[in-house]
Amino acid sequence: MNDMGGSNDQADDARLVVEGLRKEYRSAAGALAVLKGVSLVLRAGRTVAVVGASGSGKSTLLNLIGALDRPTAGSIRMDGCEVSALEGRELAEFRARKVGFVFQDHHLLPQCTAVENVLVPTLAVGRDPGAADRALALLERVGLGDRTDYLPARLSGGERQRVAIARAMINGAPLLLCDEPTGNLDRDTGRRVADLFLELAREQGKMAIVVTHDLELAATFDEQFELRDGTLNART
Repeated sequence: MNDMGGSNDQADDARLVVEGLRKEYRSAAGALAVLKGVSLVLRAGRTVAVVGASGSGKSTLLNLIGALDRPTAGSIRMDGCEVSALEGRELAEFRARKVGFVFQDHHLLPQCTAVENVLVPTLAVGRDPGAADRALALLERVGLGDRTDYLPARLSGGERQRVAIARAMINGAPLLLCDEPTGNLDRDTGRRVADLFLELAREQGKMAIVVTHDLELAATFDEQFELRDGTLNART
């Protein structure tokens, strides 16, 4: 097993356990194996960076863990629940309550203000009287308390990503998945956004998996792994 976040004897206190994860895509030329038996263990409060070349399967791995796609084989368990077996309402509930996503492209709704964008994930969990106050508090925490009513077009790239971070945290998801969250930002802005993300994740005891090409950024996380040839290996 390629173990993330601890050895096998620590799996009992893990919140996320992935075993033998495989993903193949079918084409006219046959099956293309992107992931070839990835296994990992992640405990609450641990932050992990995954590096690898473009096309190595980093985004595929995040999409499988976040239930945006289904594996060809293997198991993904979150708090004892088999994620890949979820369907319909249970699947939507898992995505809304258990996972917060931050993407390279912030994916903010251009017609919605910063606070409205942060509130979007709450629409999937039903009536939540405290959501608006939490959204405002999160925007204040990421340094955008004076921009709550700004549309994305009025925000800088770094500010948009900070809105995206607040949005990922609005439902209290224990797992944060970030796909190249600083990839579209200049170096200094990207580092400030990454530092803020790590600070918030650790402050709130989140599990976090971030994929990045930036080895210097990866080194700031608790653990670093490389995805190569479909397998996940610890970086030394």
